[in-house]
Amino acid sequence: MPPRPTGNVLIVGAGPTGLLLAGDLAAAGVGCTVLERRPEETDNLTRAFAVHARTLELLDARGVADELVATGERVGGLRLLGAAALDLSRLPGRFPYVLVTPQYETERVLRERALAAGAEIVHGAEATGLRQDAEGVDVDVRMADGSTATRRASYVVGADGVRSTVRKALGLPFSGRSVVRSVMLADVRLDDAPAEVLTAGASGDAFAFIAPFGDGWYRVIAWNRRHQAADSEPVDLDEIRDVARRALGSDHGMRDPRWTSRFHSDERQVPRYRVGRVFLAGDAAHVHSPAGGQGMNTGIQDAANLGWKLAAELNGWAPSWLLDSYQEERHPVGGQVLRGSGALLRFALVEQPWLRRARSVAAWAATHVRPVARRLAGAVSGIDIAYPAPRGAHRLTGMRAPDVPVAGAPGRLYRLLGDGRFVLVVAANDPAVTYLATKRWAGRVHCALAGGATRTTALVRPDGYIAWACDETAPDRRATAIREALAHWCGRPADRPAHDRERPARPV
Repeated sequence: MPPRPTGNVLIVGAGPTGLLLAGDLAAAGVGCTVLERRPEETDNLTRAFAVHARTLELLDARGVADELVATGERVGGLRLLGAAALDLSRLPGRFPYVLVTPQYETERVLRERALAAGAEIVHGAEATGLRQDAEGVDVDVRMADGSTATRRASYVVGADGVRSTVRKALGLPFSGRSVVRSVMLADVRLDDAPAEVLTAGASGDAFAFIAPFGDGWYRVIAWNRRHQAADSEPVDLDEIRDVARRALGSDHGMRDPRWTSRFHSDERQVPRYRVGRVFLAGDAAHVHSPAGGQGMNTGIQDAANLGWKLAAELNGWAPSWLLDSYQEERHPVGGQVLRGSGALLRFALVEQPWLRRARSVAAWAATHVRPVARRLAGAVSGIDIAYPAPRGAHRLTGMRAPDVPVAGAPGRLYRLLGDGRFVLVVAANDPAVTYLATKRWAGRVHCALAGGATRTTALVRPDGYIAWACDETAPDRRATAIREALAHWCGRPADRPAHDRERPARPV
């Protein structure tokens, strides 16, 4: 078992990013509290409907993917515009599709997991400011009844969205600009349901998108170049119907709106995801257009990257550089998503006729030229996200780890992830290597025998990326390389128990 944590983490924001992070920390034995200014959960705040393949893999490692998949519909292809559709069915792994389910379902399964693991979630608690010193962070909190208090934590994570109080308290700029204004939202009934699960279209001056909640209600997103209004202006359902008819060819009999709103879409990113003992994740760190359904997925992946690193630090074994690697790995990904989603949005909203014709040609190429289609599917789904590797590292270093079979229960790699520990996947049964992982780095590493023929030994991080790999087959050299990799990633080894100090260092 890992040593008792020496501190706790305070998370501001109980959206998908904050809830996954809370579950990861609590599962690793770290004390964790989530502050959420909303007094209770509400379905109307749903903006995200797409759960991409890489996010589903991360949820699978945490044992909640199958439950979430049961709430929605699997879509094996994403229609770009017109007849062009991006094929996701060739994606590797268990989830060759995008799952369409409202965000509140994702929040529900993550909330239940976090609470079951021991996290505390406090509703009606608004963070109003913070101060940090060398030992911790003080967060000022205002409760729904008007009372105030100060909470102290070893670390704080701001997952409190685009208007993040945590980001403002740090004084960080949120550089960027508004790219689309006056985007209208409405939850409606439809007399004529669209033929496809996700429906999107653009006419140059109009764009519309329709997604199902799964209970007879639909979320409509509409944008009208002819009418640019302030966010505070009421939404007229007749205008949404008109936009839908121009963009989609039909308004599908929209009626009975239960909720409407108007917002603007920004492209912004903070320069730093970490300031001392305070971190930013999700929309608090980066915000971009909704094109491609990247927002929630990127935030969840931020949390998966950060959670095990904070747990390692508080459990006392993190290498000195580990927390800084959150910025080094996730900031470039946020920038890539911002640029990619922005390009998709501009692609959809081009106005000039010659650009529309060029768009049609580009859409066809992106979905029919196999190398281009594969790269685009890998980018949209998150499957192709990789982290920087040092010069001379194995070709797999930094890549997403596939869910390979492993000998014995539970039978596959991703069912060994999710508790904050690494998995050392070995190509051959070697008692010396098993001893290193399970004794010298006890509580930090699982050791698993690859279930298929391979010569590669790989150390897989808790977030499902390959930290280190080698193809060495000589037992002594392989054991030395593994020992060095474990020391680099998992901290100093524990002292050998007295009765084990004479144990042979090589297989018998």
